[in-house]
Amino acid sequence: MKKALLFIVAAIFVTASSFAQEIAVIVKTGNSGYWQNVQTGAFAAQKELRTQSHKLSVTFLGPQSESNVNEEINIVESAIDRGVKAIVLAPSDPKALIPAVKEAKEAGIPVIIIDSLLDGPPSNYKSFFATDNLAAGQAMAKEMIRRLNAKGLTTGKIAIESYVAGVGSEIGRVGGFKDYITQNSQFTFVATQYSNSDQVTALNQVTNTLSSNPDLVGFFGANEPSAVGMGRAIAQAGLADKIVALGFDGNGVLQGFVKDGTIKAICVQSSYNLGYLGVKAAYDVAIKHKKIDAKVDTGFLIVTKDNIDTEAAKNVLY
Repeated sequence: MKKALLFIVAAIFVTASSFAQEIAVIVKTGNSGYWQNVQTGAFAAQKELRTQSHKLSVTFLGPQSESNVNEEINIVESAIDRGVKAIVLAPSDPKALIPAVKEAKEAGIPVIIIDSLLDGPPSNYKSFFATDNLAAGQAMAKEMIRRLNAKGLTTGKIAIESYVAGVGSEIGRVGGFKDYITQNSQFTFVATQYSNSDQVTALNQVTNTLSSNPDLVGFFGANEPSAVGMGRAIAQAGLADKIVALGFDGNGVLQGFVKDGTIKAICVQSSYNLGYLGVKAAYDVAIKHKKIDAKVDTGFLIVTKDNIDTEAAKNVLY
């Protein structure tokens, strides 16, 4: 087995003997507000659970970028090598992480999958915690059609700035968005672009899309970095009043775009709950030996200028 741990969001390097009861939270990357909010939830669960077990420790780990799948595999294998009690995993690829998760199961380490569904037998992991991304994508499609119709538009071009092709969350989210619009309106799509969850890449791609499609009427940024890049490109082009832009996730930059009208609405998941509930479930399975639900929907909220200051929005924004 391998390998050196390449990236740790937690403040210290974790050795095999550091903790008697380690729950390793392994995400797609630590380099975004979305995943940092997962970390906040995970550490909140640790604080709460330490009243029951002072030996418990939660570590938070991830590769430098969401596209670095091999690095995430290495991190999972490192966690298995040091004998963690449980793993909470957001798989960056629905297929590539299957062998590592199976290896964890064979080592007696329960795995909780969060955010993006893993392919392969569900028996390889204990539960799946996530937003219903298909429903979220469909909800954003309804929002897009409603807003375009309110502008008197029933036809026109819509573009999508997505993140990593083939990831479980992306398939449901973007697929739900596209299918609903295709089946329920006369709007059409230009080619979907993939930013690999990099804001600069998204900015450049959206800028090029805007330039080559001056008749564009709508734009959907499908995750935090993609939506931020989209918002910046639209703002720089001075097209906020012309294009109905919708985003996904809810960091401070996206909240600012909603408030100034650059982005008309954002669909926000409770990323905090992914960390908080994921760790609590891992603790229940690995330490308390309890049975847990095989699937948990952590929900979403569409945030607009009208509701952004409500308590419901504040509970999911980060």
